[in-house]
Amino acid sequence: MTFRAIPAAIDLPAMERSILTFWKENSVFEESVSNRDGADTWTFYEGPPTANGLPGTHHIEARVFKDVFPRFHTMKGKQVIRNAGWDCHGLPVEIAVEKELGFAGKGDIEKFGIAAFNDKCRESVQRHVGAFTDMTNRMGFWVDFEEAYWTMSPQYVESVWWSLKEIWQKGLLVQDHRVAPYCPRCGTGLSDHELAQGYETVTDPSVFVRFPVTSGPLQELGAALLVWTTTPWTLVSNTAIAVHPEVTYVVAKVTTVQDEVSSSEVLIVAENLISALKGEVEILQSMQGSALEHTKYQRPFDFVEIPDSHFVVLATYVTTEDGTGLVHQSPAFGADDLAVCRSYGLPVVNPIAPDGKFLPEVKLVGGLFFKDADKPLVKELKSLGVLYKHVQYEHSYPHCWRCHTALIYYAQPSWYIRTTSIKDALIRENEKTDWHPETIKTGRYGDWLNNNIDWALSRNRFWGTPLPIWRCENKHEVCIGSLAELGELAGQELSNLDPHRPFVDDISFNCAECKEPMTRTPEVIDCWYDSGAMPFAQFGYPHKEGSKEKFATAYPADFICEAIDQTRGWFYTLMTIGTLVFDQSSYKTVLCLGHILDKDGRKMSKHLGNVLEPMALMEQHGADAIRWYMLAAGSPWSARRVGHEAITEVIRKTLLTYWNTVSFHALYAQAANFELSQAPEMSTRPLMDRWINSELQSLIIEVDEALSDFDSQRAGKALAAFIDDLSNWYVRRSRRRFWDGDVAALGTLHECLVSLTQLLAPMVPFITEHVWQELVKMADPKAADSVHLTNFPIADASLINLELNSQVAMTRRVVELGRAARAESAIKIRQPLQRALISANGWSKLPKDMKDQISDELNVIDLADIADADGDLVNISIKANFKSLGAKYGKEVQDIAKAIAATDATALVKTLRASGATKVATWNIDLDDLVITEVPKSGWMVASHEGESVALDLALSQALIDAGNVREVIRFIQERRKSDGFEISDRIKVRWNTDPAIVAAISSAASHISDEVLALEFTHDPSIPAEDNDLAISAILEKA
Repeated sequence: MTFRAIPAAIDLPAMERSILTFWKENSVFEESVSNRDGADTWTFYEGPPTANGLPGTHHIEARVFKDVFPRFHTMKGKQVIRNAGWDCHGLPVEIAVEKELGFAGKGDIEKFGIAAFNDKCRESVQRHVGAFTDMTNRMGFWVDFEEAYWTMSPQYVESVWWSLKEIWQKGLLVQDHRVAPYCPRCGTGLSDHELAQGYETVTDPSVFVRFPVTSGPLQELGAALLVWTTTPWTLVSNTAIAVHPEVTYVVAKVTTVQDEVSSSEVLIVAENLISALKGEVEILQSMQGSALEHTKYQRPFDFVEIPDSHFVVLATYVTTEDGTGLVHQSPAFGADDLAVCRSYGLPVVNPIAPDGKFLPEVKLVGGLFFKDADKPLVKELKSLGVLYKHVQYEHSYPHCWRCHTALIYYAQPSWYIRTTSIKDALIRENEKTDWHPETIKTGRYGDWLNNNIDWALSRNRFWGTPLPIWRCENKHEVCIGSLAELGELAGQELSNLDPHRPFVDDISFNCAECKEPMTRTPEVIDCWYDSGAMPFAQFGYPHKEGSKEKFATAYPADFICEAIDQTRGWFYTLMTIGTLVFDQSSYKTVLCLGHILDKDGRKMSKHLGNVLEPMALMEQHGADAIRWYMLAAGSPWSARRVGHEAITEVIRKTLLTYWNTVSFHALYAQAANFELSQAPEMSTRPLMDRWINSELQSLIIEVDEALSDFDSQRAGKALAAFIDDLSNWYVRRSRRRFWDGDVAALGTLHECLVSLTQLLAPMVPFITEHVWQELVKMADPKAADSVHLTNFPIADASLINLELNSQVAMTRRVVELGRAARAESAIKIRQPLQRALISANGWSKLPKDMKDQISDELNVIDLADIADADGDLVNISIKANFKSLGAKYGKEVQDIAKAIAATDATALVKTLRASGATKVATWNIDLDDLVITEVPKSGWMVASHEGESVALDLALSQALIDAGNVREVIRFIQERRKSDGFEISDRIKVRWNTDPAIVAAISSAASHISDEVLALEFTHDPSIPAEDNDLAISAILEKA
């Protein structure tokens, strides 16, 4: 087969829609998996989204990274099975449904009916599955929706039950009465990893309160314990005051003057925090905290009865970083408080109802929401005369991650997984994990594991996986691992039972130990456990037939990827459940992604009006452009600013440059009737062909290593640089060869484009598929049916010439410097210059071909090393190199420097460059002993960067001016050829006219101009009227 022309213009979104049709009609995704049957597997886990809301731009980001690496490893020969998943349960879903139904809380749900409410939840999580699926398909994320797992499916729930039974049998799933974060709006506790997602900055009253001592010598002094708290509402249930046993405390007489009246009081604070006191301070005595133990005091409020309490206790968690070093204890609302007070046998009194409001019988604050009670309580403290100081305090306070209600630390019974018992195992698994970025391992995630607390698993809610524990009134309990097991105990056929509330709540059976009825505990579990169980639950493991075999080949995952905040979410639950159940983390490698921001660096929100809808974004720019921007514009874990301008720039600089090179190649290959078999052996091809092929082999290695290391930015940078090399250097420098139908050039460009298309394919799957179908398959019928069914290129290291690569790189740098000098001088590039001086390391070894390229690119006739220039061209100045001279001559260096400064700089440098060494006064020196500065004299333009310089001689002779005018004429006729619609191979006849002053110069160059513009006739016609341009050039073109 032969080549056909490919238009340079391309509608990226329209092209992508056609490729989606091609993939679907030819089952390309399915074939990419099935044709690797028997190969090694590479496993990727899809973190399941909840489809009760429409997808956003952040969903595109995650899916881009989830897609690129499975595509890459498929091309590397692995079988990569990718199942989609849907997260269905949990508080977020319930809250959304409550809002839709106009419910205010749990009471409304119970009136409505649990079954009916859960049906609404089930409907909610399926509402936008179509939108997620459409977005996923549109962006080219290959994942199997036919085999998608649903965390609400009976087989999934049963698998979760099985894992909980495994944990329960190990004694790690227990009920306990602990203080834990609790949402009064949702009426349920939260786990520590949920807590971490909901902190908000708030301003609360910070109060210093006097607690008068009522026992011992301190009472006789009239002393008061000074306590600082940012939660005045907890003072209602104050039970004790804690001090650190080993901290020094002082009894201080504090004197203040107000309205010329002096008053004194005695206060007790930690010695290190005496600055909390205001006024004149006199220390009466000091003591260790242990000496204060059991000191009795008077609490500020007596609204609730708390017997046998109100004395000082010892606690080592007390710090002296801020406050007063005395910590008020309210055991119902603080885990540390509860532990300390329990050790003293103190009661736990909770005056706040589960809805977050003080019990109605509580004086002053009855019926108030706990945070709203602060204001009247502070006012009451002041009226009682116990308020020492009151300031507003800005701090971070936990709120519910879904409903944004302020959380309360609340003592209540809850089910916990004892993750603290496997802390060492979790740290061991973390050490084995390949984190990207690496800092997460010992930083954000490592700290999380080191400070690990038990997982608060149970939720007093409705829509979730029911906790599979049945109990009798004698506290005997059993954990159920499947519906079959439950049916056997209940004597019923339950294989078709919906394992959700309220249906599972109706199943009871007699206790095996005491024969009393066993009923299910009412809680459901943390929805994060559901998603963390997906490595095995997606297969219905271990109950479903074939699930054990599927799990064995897919565990642990080779790769997972989500936003960086999942370090305390899905990343944690995956590792924890895997370690609890299988003693092995669920994944080997994890890539953390940064957040999506708008173009100005702000978080996207409907309120700000800066949200970019995913489908609209892809229909405007194309999915490939967005994919490339996400993958290559920065490191994966950096925040991304997404805006139309940034995406448009990506299209222009990379994708369209790639596409234009493809179009150029097809055009000239077709014009030359080129066939792939005509390409000669690489070793016989010209220098430029061998160079670009050397760069290609290096690129293959670089991209392979980068994607193997999950570094899409590095891969993108290398690919973009090669596209630039290919288009803006190889093709441009070889343009004459393409015009002439040079088979070596055409073969080289084709080989580069085939490999480049394969290298780009995982990152930009649409345009590469289009190129494969339009260019590669047309030229080679034996090529694979899709680029995504090919193997990733393998480099031929024997073709890499690092010296050649370096020389071309230097050539391009010198050209860039020369262009910069040209731009600064305002002399057009088409105006020839006589000479340029070059200063660059390795210039002398640069092949003549490359020096000729520099001359051609800069339109300069002569090139010379700046070091070889005569003294009349450059001003040379020198200084002593103190580092090298100091090493040789030590203290004499100052004298040598003076001698060098007194020497003729031009003569000395010339001598050293010729002979390598000479004497200055009595000292032997060489070239390295000097710091040489060379600046061309007036009439020159210089550009320098990182030790390399190009100096252009700006003097223009008449011959140079004439040559510049000839170039202008050639450019004018070439542009006229395009605008008149001539094909690239058409021969033409030209009649022309110009300014009489330059007619002779143009006429004398007629043969050269004719060759350049493919003119068979080039005739001066004075009758043609002048056009409006710098040289008054006009021309009429006819096909020959």
